[in-house]
Amino acid sequence: MKGFDRPALVAYARDSIARGSKSFALASKLFDRQTRERAWLLYAWCRKCDDLADGQDMGHGMSAVTDAHARVAYIRSQTQAALAGEPTDDPAFAALACVAAECRLPHRYIFDVIDGFDLDADEWRPRSEHDLYQYCYHVAGAVGLLMAIVMGVDPDDEATLDRACDLGLAFQLANIARDLSEDDSVGRCYLPLEWLAERDIPPGQHMKPWLRSQLVPLAARLADRSEAHEASARVGAARLPFRARWAVLAAAGIYGDIAREVRDRGAQAWDHRVITTRAQKTGWVARSLMQAMRDPQPAGRSGLWTRRRPSSAAES
Repeated sequence: MKGFDRPALVAYARDSIARGSKSFALASKLFDRQTRERAWLLYAWCRKCDDLADGQDMGHGMSAVTDAHARVAYIRSQTQAALAGEPTDDPAFAALACVAAECRLPHRYIFDVIDGFDLDADEWRPRSEHDLYQYCYHVAGAVGLLMAIVMGVDPDDEATLDRACDLGLAFQLANIARDLSEDDSVGRCYLPLEWLAERDIPPGQHMKPWLRSQLVPLAARLADRSEAHEASARVGAARLPFRARWAVLAAAGIYGDIAREVRDRGAQAWDHRVITTRAQKTGWVARSLMQAMRDPQPAGRSGLWTRRRPSSAAES
């Protein structure tokens, strides 16, 4: 972290989230100051890694890259160095070092995230629904675990961490449903091959106009799965401090609306990118305040994918 003081890193991270995600930026304002700054610091590292791996600029303009493995190797080496306390000239990796030290983030979850970039670099494709969830865990569920610990969850509280992971899974499933066309433009598809076979959709052909009717039920399935994990995450949010609970519920609602809108649009879901308007986001901030004051609706985890082996995964 040498070369950067904490205020400078927080300022960099605040700019990163403001430019990279209006939804997360708005939700983060609901945290207390310390949690908000730590969430920004973690986000800055995630954003930098995503941009490097996907050839983006603040999450925009994804493009195919020709040196994917080299990029992931750089991410891994810089992350290892930052966590070891070695100097870096990149504020994103310094931001990770800062928040990891303050919150004692388990390094295994950090490297679980990087393993997700390796999957994309290998041009990996899911064969089964389990494969899809494994990918979602690496690129989003593990981030949910890190964020939960930033918000004060005990790293040994596996039941609450399962719920935090569910929120990351819900976000990623919504992203996949929304971004089917964008991902296809760079040769990616996260729909399991088994799902495509069910609908007689040849691999690599799912965005063809004449196959839209077969694609719609698969997008709806993603949205349904996202909604189920969102419901589970809402139960976990009740175990957080009030302001963190408010922020999580707002983010869950905003992102949940993306999945629901994809499902509602049917075959027109990919004509124009699904977004949530500022008014919709603001509405969720108000609605989630009321939700944070009430006990959540019961939602067990039975039947949901779990990051832990079934024998050790407690239903809660």
